[in-house]
Amino acid sequence: MSKHSKYDYPIEECAKTAADAINGGYTIYQRFSCEQCGQRLTMDVPNQFFRSGACDKCGHTSNITHCNYTAIQQV
Repeated sequence: MSKHSKYDYPIEECAKTAADAINGGYTIYQRFSCEQCGQRLTMDVPNQFFRSGACDKCGHTSNITHCNYTAIQQV
């Protein structure tokens, strides 16, 4: 069962817009929702997108097809 957040978009679209943000000086962190329990998760590796991720709540490994990201700009 897929439980995407209403804020998630296809991973290909996110990767393209994230590349623009990275080129603009931002650091990005991929965010996704666990397929099993719906927990919202953030990857801890910056400026990289993953196709799978483990949930720290239920332990399920999700196939990531939709995601989003947090962009951080240093000031």
